[in-house]
Amino acid sequence: MEGFAEYSHAIASLVLFTLVVLALSPFSALAKAGKGLAPGATPEQDYSDKAYRLNRAYLNGTETLPAFVAVTVAAMLAGASPFWVNLLASVVLVSRIIMLVIHLRGIGQPNNGPRSVFYVLGWACMVALGIMALVAVF
Repeated sequence: MEGFAEYSHAIASLVLFTLVVLALSPFSALAKAGKGLAPGATPEQDYSDKAYRLNRAYLNGTETLPAFVAVTVAAMLAGASPFWVNLLASVVLVSRIIMLVIHLRGIGQPNNGPRSVFYVLGWACMVALGIMALVAVF
């Protein structure tokens, strides 16, 4: 495992992102249960409803996590620059946490607001990680 020591920030970012998504799961379930919704049901699409925002934050995390894991692990396995892999993975994590706070507090508009800016920032970092992995293997 010594070969991965130089990717410590990236590995920590993967673990922390996963823990954030796991932590959101029971809170989303409790919020939906509090509204009398069946397991797996989705709250009405109303951005002013905290249960809806919490559920969307959880679902956003579960939708994004596989891509984040795939490109980050691929970049590490391919031997891409540890500096850039660590930096980009850390930016993905920070952007996700900021996006989560914005989402949960209902800051801005549902679309094209600050949450969208941080989503695109994290998305762009994941694209860069994927490109770095491809460049490193060829």
